[in-house]
Amino acid sequence: QVQLVESGGGLVQAGGSLRLSCVASRGIFSFALMGWYRQAPGGQRDLVATITASGRTTYAESVKGRFTISRDQTKKTVNLQMNSLKPDDTAVYYCTGHLRVSDYWGQGTQVTVSS
Repeated sequence: QVQLVESGGGLVQAGGSLRLSCVASRGIFSFALMGWYRQAPGGQRDLVATITASGRTTYAESVKGRFTISRDQTKKTVNLQMNSLKPDDTAVYYCTGHLRVSDYWGQGTQVTVSS
């Protein structure tokens, strides 16, 4: 069974930084694609960033230049470095991974940015 567990969320002031991490129970090497989504209260779950096994990345326009996604094979983690945070970044952040024909999701971690 594949499990993804996020950590690193919390409360931060606008302009601050947070680093989210996602640990995969069976390692991240086998995942063709991993990424982060977020869901604000009353909103839908939106793509934040993705990274392929070869390291190719994509970002939502709203986070380009502020967020960086990375993979650490040795630590079996996918990380999201979030800088220059804004109140609009407040959401539950979910880690996701695509393995063969299935998509897996973590339980989410709350990020709250105060103004």
